[in-house]
Amino acid sequence: MVWRYIKAQLMVLLCGGLVGPIFLAVYFATGQQSLLKWMFYVGLLITAADVLIALALANFGAKSAAKTAALEQSGVLALAQITGMGETGTRINDQPVVKLQLRIEGPGIAPFDSQDRVIASVTRLGNLTNRKLVVLVDPATRQYQIDWERSALINGLVPATFTIAEDNRTYDLSGQTGALIEILQILKANGIGMKNMIDLRSNPAARQQVQAIVRRAAAAQQAPAGPGPSPVPGVPPQYPAMATEPSTSQRLQELETLRATGVVSEEEYNSKRAQILSDL
Repeated sequence: MVWRYIKAQLMVLLCGGLVGPIFLAVYFATGQQSLLKWMFYVGLLITAADVLIALALANFGAKSAAKTAALEQSGVLALAQITGMGETGTRINDQPVVKLQLRIEGPGIAPFDSQDRVIASVTRLGNLTNRKLVVLVDPATRQYQIDWERSALINGLVPATFTIAEDNRTYDLSGQTGALIEILQILKANGIGMKNMIDLRSNPAARQQVQAIVRRAAAAQQAPAGPGPSPVPGVPPQYPAMATEPSTSQRLQELETLRATGVVSEEEYNSKRAQILSDL
């Protein structure tokens, strides 16, 4: 908590809070002249405000970290479909805040709708345009938190390759939402966090489960189109498909929102709009 407060205090000082300490330093350095007494009171007020703001930020950060830790421990990984997106007219650090309409579904959770406001930063744009997010949900209260790192994985923004030594082969499941959600749930159940590279040789049970999903997903990629295969005994069913794709008008409306909030440039807007219209 102390280190969190120190970081918050430094951030406040760098964002303009240095004015208060500077006023106090100038007042005392000049021999506490009566003409500069206003600097003492103004500096004292600003410095006190700095401390209170830093304490509030540290407290907020501690609560947020505690909530994340609790959800990571006892929450359920679920998939949230973005059914709508709108601008709020608010910007944080010159980045637009957008309002999302979400449809959340997951194992052991009755599907429910929710709204959330998120900062539409450049690093999150791919997740927003793909309309799918991974969320950690508390089944009892339905409180949830968006996991942007896991969302990037299921949306194909980061590679998802799996090497199976027994097969002497590397499988690429990038963008395969259902299989990747299952794998993420297995990793979470075994207390395995997200890293650039995960080695499951030390956890045979999780390794076998992940291998089964990877092989099934790879086989489904190569299988010809037709009726779905019969369930394989002992292999968990694939994660249920989410809602149907949005209509052309919905896609165009959301694209307009992204342009209005400054998330996409004019050139990106024209290119994406032409792509949507070409799909008609």
